[in-house]
Amino acid sequence: MLRFARPALVTTLALAGLLAGCSTVEEDKTANWTPERIYTEARDEAQGGGYEQAVPLFEKLEGRAAGTPLAQQAQLEKAYAQYKSGEKAQAVATLDRFMKLHPSSPAYDYALYLKGITNFNDNLGLFAWLSRQDLSERDQKAAKESYESFYELTQRFPNSRYAPDALQRMTYIINSLAQYEVHVARYYYQRGAYVAAIARAQTALSEYQGVPASQEALKILVKSYDQLGMHDLRDDTQRVLETNFPGTSKDSPLLKSQNPWWKLW
Repeated sequence: MLRFARPALVTTLALAGLLAGCSTVEEDKTANWTPERIYTEARDEAQGGGYEQAVPLFEKLEGRAAGTPLAQQAQLEKAYAQYKSGEKAQAVATLDRFMKLHPSSPAYDYALYLKGITNFNDNLGLFAWLSRQDLSERDQKAAKESYESFYELTQRFPNSRYAPDALQRMTYIINSLAQYEVHVARYYYQRGAYVAAIARAQTALSEYQGVPASQEALKILVKSYDQLGMHDLRDDTQRVLETNFPGTSKDSPLLKSQNPWWKLW
């Protein structure tokens, strides 16, 4: 009899385990909520700094209010909550999806602005303030993507409320990109790689004209040409340096990295 009882026992235990597993499934507290209530709860979470808790609520609202202006609003506010909670890649993906689905939305300018801000504020890590690392010393992919978003915003929506701030940030990004090239040029020069230093300094001058980093780029060119014995090019560049920045000597030391441009905020 024991031999025949075992399958029944196994079945009973399996069924008990299945029921126990089902009992652990978290109940959806929003199941009977109206879209308006979900939105209110999500906004309350976000305004209280609970961005991680707000994101899934906005996601539920997107599905619950699909095809309505409220769903579009939820998508934008979800992107902002993702950005504030440090999920920047997810925020950009949400904004890209919004712009693809709603190309004629009156909030399209805001979506571009928020995408630019998300990339603009690409953080330096938890201990960045200790090292005082300048954004110009890092890879500039995020800065370039930020610039592209701000540029599109200012070109397509010049009267947008976000355009003036976007223009200011574009200026800082350009300065950063130029300073990045100068930083690399300085790195090469200090290690005796003068040809490489010349190439990066020339990039800074040709691609980012009229920026503060131009003075340092010219100084690196002068010193690099001098080290290579290219005296004609050295003298020509020195004349350009003195014309644009009077009083600058070819013997003046190269500048160290200055305070991060983004610290102006």
